Amino acid sequence: MQRIKTDICVIGAGSGGLSVAAGAAQMGARVVLIEGDRMGGDCLNHGCVPSKALLASGKAAAAHRRGFAGIAAQEPTVDFAAAKDHVAQVIAAIAPHDSQERFEGLGVEVIRDWAEFTGPREVRAGKALIRARRFVIATGSRPVIPPIPGLDTVPCLTNETIFDLREPPGHLLIVGGGPIGLEMAQAHRRLGCKVTVIEGAAALGREDPEAAALVLARLRAEGIEIVEQAQVERIGGRAGAIEVQVAGGTVMMGTHLLMAVGRRPALDRLKPDVAGVRIEKGAVAVDDRLRSSNRRVYAIGDAAGRGQFTHLAGYQAGVVIRSLLFALPARVRADHIPRVTYTDPELAQIGLTEAEARHDHGAELMVFRQGYGDNDRARAEGHTEGFIKLMVVKGRPVGVTIAGPQAGEMLAPWSVALANRLKLGAIAAAVFPYPTMGELSKRVAGAYFTPKLFDNALVKRVVRTVQALVP
Repeated sequence: MQRIKTDICVIGAGSGGLSVAAGAAQMGARVVLIEGDRMGGDCLNHGCVPSKALLASGKAAAAHRRGFAGIAAQEPTVDFAAAKDHVAQVIAAIAPHDSQERFEGLGVEVIRDWAEFTGPREVRAGKALIRARRFVIATGSRPVIPPIPGLDTVPCLTNETIFDLREPPGHLLIVGGGPIGLEMAQAHRRLGCKVTVIEGAAALGREDPEAAALVLARLRAEGIEIVEQAQVERIGGRAGAIEVQVAGGTVMMGTHLLMAVGRRPALDRLKPDVAGVRIEKGAVAVDDRLRSSNRRVYAIGDAAGRGQFTHLAGYQAGVVIRSLLFALPARVRADHIPRVTYTDPELAQIGLTEAEARHDHGAELMVFRQGYGDNDRARAEGHTEGFIKLMVVKGRPVGVTIAGPQAGEMLAPWSVALANRLKLGAIAAAVFPYPTMGELSKRVAGAYFTPKLFDNALVKRVVRTVQALVP
């Protein structure tokens, strides 16, 4: 057994673990990085990257079908296998940045095997026993496969396997109406597949209802069947003829089944209890410094149970690095973490939704709304469906909802504002290039000041006085 002593042992080479390993090694710490599966984790191999690449192919197909001013609409010729080749090419182009070779070049010792704790200060991975001053659990998550009767008798896809398909599903049944389910629904529908989404509650139920309704209406208009409030009771049939029965007895039939009902932290192999690491609700229980019940062990990303976003894992990695390398009492926040559903139109959210803001702030809350139809760039490009909604308390933004084209991109200035707790004046004072969609942010921020300037009797008296006195 090889024995290794190190400063920091990172378990998991997804986005969060790679950020910790790279940062710590480049600043002089001894780092061991353990990964039992693919470098780059879920985001590169099964999540963000392949899904957005497939959505891009679907978007190109949709543009052909819609046509535009002076451009005739026509049904595109779709090569499903070539779309999957594009997905693989994008992954391959990004992979070197996350590769074992790159990290070894940074001075990280990379061990490709599964890790398990053997005590509060030691981890075994293959033939190596690693003793570290601090550990960072960054093992990511795995798809949830619910205990539905009959599910084990039919082929079942997840986000980890659906990108391997080379032939288009004839009729894709998707159980789960969250971001993963709806993104895959739209991508496959646009690439020529029939799609039915089955959701036990409300599709996009976490999001602002008005924004969710706009997205769902577009998906339905494209021919996606979305069945809500439909709890799955039984699954049957066989490959190519799968049956999903929901409460009430209705049976839906399709050729392929995708389970998209959520993900759970991947901690099964790790044996965290051996290290005295407490688990709550399936995730590592951590404090605001992301420390576990074992003060030598931290957790970030999906494993920490505070959200499942690549950018959240990266943010948490920065917090942990400050704590591990500089002994700073760095703590995490949650009020400035954005999220985006990458359908077309997109749905982007940062901070509180309107309902959450009304619950938390009551009469202090002010809500402002600006439609895409009021934006000159949106008019020019024919993207007039959508809106931005701003929640304000005492001159500071506490939440922003955007539903429409490029919503994720348009969230950027609000991410800066909420992260730095800026007042609305910072957005209103900025000069945005014309014509851009981004002007919607400036305009909705300006709506807060409009009554203070134009409907204010005192302001009008001052202006009249100045005009009378100044020659």
